Amino acid sequence: MHHLKPGDPAPAFSATDQSGNTHTLKAYAGQRLVIYFYPRDNTPTCTVQACNLRNGTAPLKEAGIAVLGVSSDSARKHANFIRKFSLNFDLLVDEDHAVHEAFGVWGEKKFMGRTFNGTHRTTFLIEADGTIAHIFRKPKAKRHTEEILEAFGG
Repeated sequence: MHHLKPGDPAPAFSATDQSGNTHTLKAYAGQRLVIYFYPRDNTPTCTVQACNLRNGTAPLKEAGIAVLGVSSDSARKHANFIRKFSLNFDLLVDEDHAVHEAFGVWGEKKFMGRTFNGTHRTTFLIEADGTIAHIFRKPKAKRHTEEILEAFGG
């Protein structure tokens, strides 16, 4: 796992969302972007984080910030998660972990005595020029929108 830092250019990526639409870093040029990586749809902390971002959409949009979630779940699971919780942003499918690896968030984890490879919950704030403005290595799920707005200076 490599670690990006603020000031670095964000890795170029291309991935499809829950509806099969392709998203690239280049498509977001000229606007601020939040790209957040989370382990699994429909798990407790992931759901709290996604719903916090859903509820914070208006102030994020006012600040010119787009949101993308990324996990290794399938498009079908993402679509169900979006429908179940009325999420109002896209979730990218990264079953081969290519986007995770580009951002350095796929790697060894330990949980309940087990060691395995998985997603390290991390959020990247990307400026309109494509540079990383801030990285949350341990985002607070219940107040993530507020963290993002504070870090982006809004």
